[in-house]
Amino acid sequence: MGLTKQYLRYVASAVFGVIGSPKANIAYVTIRGGEKGRFVAVAACEHVFIWDVRKAEKVRILEGKKHEVTHLCPSPDGIHIAVGYEDGSVRIFSLLNGESNVSFNGHKTAVTAIQYDSLGARLVTGSRDTDVIVWDVINECGLYRLKGHKDAITQVLFLKEKNLLVTSSKDTFVKWWDLDTQHCFRTMVGHRSEVWGMALLNQENRLLTGSADSELRAWDITYLDEGKEAGEPQQKKGKSLLDDDDDDDDAEEGADDELEERILSCKKTGSILREGRDRVVSLMTDAKGRFLLCHGTDNGLEVFSVLPEEEIQKKMEKKLKRARKKALKEQEAGEEAAEPSVERKVGDEINRLLTLRASAKIRSVDFLMMPSGEMRLALLLQNNTVETYTLRPSDQTPAGTKTSRLTLGGHRTDARTLTFSSENSSILSASGETVKVWNRSTLQVVRTMACEYALCSLFVPGDRQIILGSKTGKIQIFELASGSLLQTIDAHSGAVWSMCLSPDQRGIVTGGADKTVKFWDFELIKDEQSEASKRLTVKHTRTLQLDEDVLCVRFSPDSRLLAVSLLDSTVKVFYVDTLKFFLSLYGHKLPVLCLDISHDSALIATGSADRNVKIWGLDFGDCHRSMFAHDDSVMFLQFVPKTHLFFTAGKDRKIKQWDADKFEHIQTLEGHHREVWCLAISPNGDHIVSSSHDKSLRLWDRTREPIILEDEKETEREAEFEESMAKGDEPVVPGETAGEAAPAAKKTIETVKAAERIMEALELYREETQKMEEHEAACKAAEKPLPPLRMNPILVANGNASPSRYVLDVIKKVRSSELEVSLLVLPFMYVPDLLKLFNCYVKDGLEVELVCRCLFFLLRVHFGQITTNQVMLSVMDELRVNTISKVKEIRDVLGFNGAGLQFLQREIESKEDVMFFADATGHFGEKKRKRRKRERAILSFA
Repeated sequence: MGLTKQYLRYVASAVFGVIGSPKANIAYVTIRGGEKGRFVAVAACEHVFIWDVRKAEKVRILEGKKHEVTHLCPSPDGIHIAVGYEDGSVRIFSLLNGESNVSFNGHKTAVTAIQYDSLGARLVTGSRDTDVIVWDVINECGLYRLKGHKDAITQVLFLKEKNLLVTSSKDTFVKWWDLDTQHCFRTMVGHRSEVWGMALLNQENRLLTGSADSELRAWDITYLDEGKEAGEPQQKKGKSLLDDDDDDDDAEEGADDELEERILSCKKTGSILREGRDRVVSLMTDAKGRFLLCHGTDNGLEVFSVLPEEEIQKKMEKKLKRARKKALKEQEAGEEAAEPSVERKVGDEINRLLTLRASAKIRSVDFLMMPSGEMRLALLLQNNTVETYTLRPSDQTPAGTKTSRLTLGGHRTDARTLTFSSENSSILSASGETVKVWNRSTLQVVRTMACEYALCSLFVPGDRQIILGSKTGKIQIFELASGSLLQTIDAHSGAVWSMCLSPDQRGIVTGGADKTVKFWDFELIKDEQSEASKRLTVKHTRTLQLDEDVLCVRFSPDSRLLAVSLLDSTVKVFYVDTLKFFLSLYGHKLPVLCLDISHDSALIATGSADRNVKIWGLDFGDCHRSMFAHDDSVMFLQFVPKTHLFFTAGKDRKIKQWDADKFEHIQTLEGHHREVWCLAISPNGDHIVSSSHDKSLRLWDRTREPIILEDEKETEREAEFEESMAKGDEPVVPGETAGEAAPAAKKTIETVKAAERIMEALELYREETQKMEEHEAACKAAEKPLPPLRMNPILVANGNASPSRYVLDVIKKVRSSELEVSLLVLPFMYVPDLLKLFNCYVKDGLEVELVCRCLFFLLRVHFGQITTNQVMLSVMDELRVNTISKVKEIRDVLGFNGAGLQFLQREIESKEDVMFFADATGHFGEKKRKRRKRERAILSFA
């Protein structure tokens, strides 16, 4: 039996060329107690890059899986950062080591907003699926899901002093949520278009909202007095659980106003006009609410100062003084003048400092206030750039000073052409403004040179010069040693779409939109600047005139034929020596955008905008096979050197490998998040580099791992099946009606697998228990000891664990955030055994907290079936007694340990005369606030 053809797997090696993806925001972070305002975190496709803006270096990569990053939020303690993804998942990374141990899955679509509470113990996320979810970071589980918005969530804010949440959405509403009762008690309907941003000012007594117009609306918030809340009857407080209705009916509106007055009142007080005419992208304030930043979709960043009460009073006094002078003049002129009065407006409280202009459109901004009073700003721009500025708000006329700009590590626009050097060591990428040469092993930029909009490129033999074909029809020659432009030649009257090196390496051929193919020879001429040296140039030798625009040209490796793809969807093949017509390859329904010829000049493969790839024989021009290759246009095609394998890149974001002999699809390289424009294969075939509309360049390496096509197809089928399972109907808790609050987690393939593992463990427990019972019965019947039973290999692999302990180990391995959904998927037939086991665990004091969590959830889900089952009554009674006693024991231990730690804290503080575990100012400030609350409560009761 002959050996099957072996294919080797290509795997993703690195992502480079992207500085910051515009899909997510930018955020200042601190690494290992480093200087504040020095490190910024930005999204880079599925990863998060942390840049040192002072050195312009990438210091850390927080690696994602396959979905694009959509939002970043550092924790209040600066140790962690929460990252939201396109698929709705949230992962929390440690900034100390870059690892992620906590992940949450609750949203169905992209996460659009993330916010920590002041302690960092809770996390709230908003998504494009209109849901808001509150997560418990410490227990690593979801608390609840809040439903009510009708469109994507744009921002979420925790209130520090109150257990309240504010959310804004593209449905034009701002909603207030009471997290104690998990209901919406107030819906603000004063916006005519989407609400894109919010900010809380004046110690959370004012809300500022930004919409699709140039107006920032201000709302005054008045909270319910604490004494009044304490004295309010229970019946009234119960009514506040009702939700506002968004109808415009007057009676319902009046009832809603009465309800919201029991928690807070919110009234519009005015507005501020922005300079920008487009929509607000983001609104943000510093921790103390002294400064406000706002920007739209243009390059302007507006900085506002929120004045303190003393300055506002002085300002109002000056206004009143001017009004009195004016009234006095009117009285002297004999006119009747009213009593002078000045109305306090929002513009009197918020002062515009300056409008900062960035070098391109702003995507996101973050800022820090330094102890010196200096403001540091970090701007993520739409053109793959990060800029940092500093300004001093205390100056008479504040002005922003640019301190750094991260541009070297990427192109401003998409790279439309890629090439490997002959030694496989360098990669050339060219875009609309620059051409860059990268070191393949380090992925560092070796040279950056300004160029025209490049469409095709190649290394000149010897790798000392490069040649570019531009959109304006010019050929540009650069020298790599000096990084200088040697010559610009007007080659075509239209765009130079394609360029190919001749097999004898003595010249090139170019094809352009002017319907011509031109042949050029390399020449060395005297350098005008230095007479002793010579420089490279190209000399035009021949022209082939055609009837349609030329899209792609390729030499056959034997130098005999030239293939030219035209705008009329055909490929014409000519003899190179005489330029006589040889073959016409027709069959594509749309223009052929790319083609390549195999190393032995036997096959030609063509890729078209009709999404098909056709393989032709060059002897007679017969079509060997037509294959549906991509879900969108095929943008690039290239054979692997010295093989009949080729790669295609498409607008469907995928790169695929094919076998031109067996007409089989070998593998798919997925990773790009936008259209793939081009790719290049190294001369030795070990490396591939690809470029995409997501601004990233990706390197793929060939491994020694063989690909077995049958296994690949089976893996694809399994992945599709698992995905369809996870997308099934969400499990419903019996007896729970659909309301504003719902369970936080969602059904995923991980939760289904976890439930299957628990079921398998319970099945094993049943089998082993039955075997042990049968063995004991046999021993009694024989009236003598029998040989011991052979232990199950699974239990042996788990350290000779008992069957009951093995079930507990399986439950412990389920992620905390996925535990409830895994138990919800579990059929009821396994629940009785599980409850009996829980009783044993509680008796032995094993994982009491975890067992109680599972127990209470199963009781809530299967309450009806458990209570009607007579067999379960005795088990439930034992569970009741055992859980109460064990939980009491644990609580007593925790209380004793807590009291001991407080005692040790007081001892250390008294000895060393320092505050321990807390900042002294924050400690005394907290005491002062508590004293004020007590005084207000006493006064209200008096």
